[in-house]
Amino acid sequence: MKMTPAFLIIGGLMVFWASTFIAVILPAVTIHDGPSDIWQARSDIELEGQQEYVNNGCSYCHSQFARTTDWGIGRERVAQQGDYYAMAPVILGTERIGPDLQQEGGEHSDGWHYAHFINPRNTRPMSLMPSWEFLGPRKIEALTRYVQSNWGTLANVRMDRQRHWEKDAVKAYESGPDANVVWLHSIVPPPWRPMPNPYPATESALERGHVIYQQYCSGCHGLIGDGKGGGGLAAFSGKPAIYPPPLNFTTVRRHLEGGKYIGGIFYYQIMNGVTGTAMPYFKSELQSEKIWDVSNYIAVRFVGYTDATIEPRGIEASYELPWQNPFIGKDGMPIVPSATTTRPRPE
Repeated sequence: MKMTPAFLIIGGLMVFWASTFIAVILPAVTIHDGPSDIWQARSDIELEGQQEYVNNGCSYCHSQFARTTDWGIGRERVAQQGDYYAMAPVILGTERIGPDLQQEGGEHSDGWHYAHFINPRNTRPMSLMPSWEFLGPRKIEALTRYVQSNWGTLANVRMDRQRHWEKDAVKAYESGPDANVVWLHSIVPPPWRPMPNPYPATESALERGHVIYQQYCSGCHGLIGDGKGGGGLAAFSGKPAIYPPPLNFTTVRRHLEGGKYIGGIFYYQIMNGVTGTAMPYFKSELQSEKIWDVSNYIAVRFVGYTDATIEPRGIEASYELPWQNPFIGKDGMPIVPSATTTRPRPE
């Protein structure tokens, strides 16, 4: 083939028009420029938060689109082009150093976000995200409102749920520590309350639980389980960022279900969180055994009692080592601690 001037001109025009068709004409014909079924216009403060999100480069670490490959991390809906209607600029993002935020609205309480923006280690002890406390309360409020609006009308459903349960949570907390624990236990479904922890609190299990606690729980509940981690102490506009504050686990001692059960209650609330409070759900992050292990750790280290492997119990797992629960007396009855004392802990 001879490279003549005519060939180069015709070939160049063909490449140009092919590129124009693919990059300009085809999208213009196929892209539907309209809102999706969940889209809604954002308020002024939400738009202000969106601008802060852009100005501070949040999209460098957080994406805002759910893909088909995201079903495994708990996504509820694949992103659609109409979800981004009227967004300028469109903030999709390409990196996922942090979690995807397209469906974040209502997954956490406002207080959780306040504490998180002040210092991400307050709520996620292993977070790499920098602190945004320097932005000040107004901009943090705007960012929170923007993030809570993500996912459109479906976020509204979650936010309504958060605000509904927040009223009950605040009322329970302000009624005193005992009333608060009673309320926290009452919102656990009855089948879970008399369920013991099926995993023995062996040394290795407690070590696993310790690591999980440090990585996921210590930011709010504190290293000694007193509810005075950074998240619980973070201030927002002169008030506690998280209100009601994280639970002090030692207050659970005098509220063991039926005098002996605690494992199922811990498991259920770690799995599902406590809507209306800053306690998030972990069912999409922690496998079942990890939740049982951290439940055992909290029970042994902070409550001073574990119901691990007491009746009712099923078949033992094949890999479990022999273990005797030190909180069960020779008569087979549980040794339940008082409000001010603890029993010997397994080594």
